[in-house]
Amino acid sequence: MDTPSHLFENKEFFEEIKEAMNKSQEEGAAKIMELLDQQKNTPLNIAITGECGSGKSTFVNALRGLSDDDENSAPTGPIETTKKATLYTHPKYPNVKIWDLPGIGTTKFPAAKYLEHVEFQKFDFFIIISDTRFRENDVKLAHEIQRMKKKFYFVRSKIDNDLRREQKKKGFNEEETVSKIRNNCIEGLQNEGLESPQVFLVSSSEPHKYDFSLLGETLEKQLPAHKRNALLLAMPIINLEIIGKKKKVFQDKIKYYAAVAVISSCFPVLDDVISEYQSGFGLDCESLQKLADRIGLPLSDLEAFMKSPLADKEMVKALFTDILSLSVRSACATVDSEKSNIFSAIGLIGSAALSCWSTYNSINRLLDMFVDGAQSVFTKVLDHVTANP
Repeated sequence: MDTPSHLFENKEFFEEIKEAMNKSQEEGAAKIMELLDQQKNTPLNIAITGECGSGKSTFVNALRGLSDDDENSAPTGPIETTKKATLYTHPKYPNVKIWDLPGIGTTKFPAAKYLEHVEFQKFDFFIIISDTRFRENDVKLAHEIQRMKKKFYFVRSKIDNDLRREQKKKGFNEEETVSKIRNNCIEGLQNEGLESPQVFLVSSSEPHKYDFSLLGETLEKQLPAHKRNALLLAMPIINLEIIGKKKKVFQDKIKYYAAVAVISSCFPVLDDVISEYQSGFGLDCESLQKLADRIGLPLSDLEAFMKSPLADKEMVKALFTDILSLSVRSACATVDSEKSNIFSAIGLIGSAALSCWSTYNSINRLLDMFVDGAQSVFTKVLDHVTANP
């Protein structure tokens, strides 16, 4: 069996569905949902480590889309708050697990024993954080991770604090200062014997700035495909590109939801689809309220920028029903050959394939509405934050 990310373009996947459908359409629908659930539950384990006070916990919170004072956020403080590997699951994607590891400088273990102590084998990659220069312990740990053939990335945190200090100097230039800090980090690591170290400058309190986006893109490219979707869905929305990537992940599954709807003669997964889109784009009531509180805007201001009431599940269902009726009336339009081939590949032909196509269009339009809403909210928030630094 192929890994979950490949299920949707895999011949073996289609054969499994066809075999199940030969027994009954109900078994075919159940098989599709089983494989969709497999993809949804793909585990991703991220290790965050660094010395005391480097900003690990705040970075953990930023990855989870939380502020330091949000409920269930990782505790932060001026002293070492992490004594052992502590698990923080993503609030919306529990398959994404972020581990706050004790700083290697705070333990009695050398690098090799430290990795054994934290059970390094369960992590997909390591992020080593420092708020100044990377030290001897960081480099030793990187060498040991490299020896064990795991991926690691250096994150230089609190870059916003550095820039605020430098702004007081005459002739300050932000771009030059950022470049100087990055080069200094890279040179220091190279001097310690690390070839081509990847260093990302971030501000966990302002993840839309600096290298946070670049870090996400790098992780996405270097992760195995079946882990990539898990990362993309869990990433906080810090730019418009992430919204587009999330859309692609959701769009790839629409044809299968459409097939389940037609096979079952209803839409048993509509609640799941709406919840996925609301969570993925941060448009559920809880996320919008937290965002409004965080930036000091009334919730009504954010909602006003969405053309449709996307946070209300019942109203979204009504919208979907209207969209579906429009799609059914236009079902005689030309059916896209790619989608038609997919529906026929799992044993749906004739009127069933046409119904799938109509449902596909309806869900796709619904997804477009969520994408438009997410883009509008993000643009509004960015404008507000920029105007009120």
